[in-house]
Amino acid sequence: MHVLDRRLGIFAAGLSSVLMLSACGGDGDLTDDGGENDDTAASECETDVAPPDAGDLDAPFTDPVEPEGEDQKEINLALVPWEEAIAVTNMWYVILEEKGYEPEITELDIAPVYQGLANGDLDLYVDMWLPQTHGDYWEEHGDNMEHFTPWYDNARLTLSVPEYMEDINTIDDLRENAELFDNRIVGIEAGSGLFRTTEDHAIPGYCLDDYEQVESSTAAMLAELDSAYSAEEPIVVTLWRPHIAYAQYDLKDLEDPRGMMGEAETTDPVAREGFSEDFPHFRNWLDNFELNDEELGDLEYMTLDEYEDDPQEGARQWLADNPEVLERTLGDDAEGLEF
Repeated sequence: MHVLDRRLGIFAAGLSSVLMLSACGGDGDLTDDGGENDDTAASECETDVAPPDAGDLDAPFTDPVEPEGEDQKEINLALVPWEEAIAVTNMWYVILEEKGYEPEITELDIAPVYQGLANGDLDLYVDMWLPQTHGDYWEEHGDNMEHFTPWYDNARLTLSVPEYMEDINTIDDLRENAELFDNRIVGIEAGSGLFRTTEDHAIPGYCLDDYEQVESSTAAMLAELDSAYSAEEPIVVTLWRPHIAYAQYDLKDLEDPRGMMGEAETTDPVAREGFSEDFPHFRNWLDNFELNDEELGDLEYMTLDEYEDDPQEGARQWLADNPEVLERTLGDDAEGLEF
């Protein structure tokens, strides 16, 4: 595999190590001067807010169709400009183009994506988070969509701060430090599951009554993070894993002992009704597609950093360096592909 600079190593390692810390956190001591433990901090917040729960979400996978003949060639790929979606959507774009399809990428906010799929105006979206983050969109539109098997199974929502904020280690620590953060949690788009999880669960669930989650965009949130980080100023942002920001900045996810940001999720492709019949070969490739932490981190680095101005070229370079991904995804259909 192509060897990238040390930032990628930080990113790939962080995808697993910080998640382990998040999963195991909540019983040890904090590192602030008072030596206060998590149980004491939690006792200061009395709330009956429950962690997010997808309950008995029924999101069955659509049965595959035996390929007969050729797939349709024109295909519209929906894209919400979140980092893992940018990387994977552009990867599929160049694969499809190389296979003789005529792909088009349509960039939209999250709600119009699901509405467009349900209406049949869009063909495919590769980045549905289940069971929690996009569960309500599935419940609203799932009867008019097809759902395929996950390609990644370690996705998480987070509240994150720079590592230089040594005394802020859990979401509980935010409660007594609202003035330090100017009473702000920097969010992203209000329609996102991340925004709603923070607003409906994390803020009330940790009694963060003195905070306002600032509605923003992903780009604006990252710009504010960059500015604060450069000046070593306090900031807390809503973020998610996987994300290239963890390779670009030295960040830590705040421990979540009450589970208010939810559990690990999967990222699944979702399509309009009739997709499997119109694109049976592509549908089979999607069923075979999966990425691990290292592969996804590498792909994000190539498309969002190394080739920031041309993510499709970054995807081509990544595919050239990772032929085994093509072989296990496309099988015999990968024969003759060169990037």
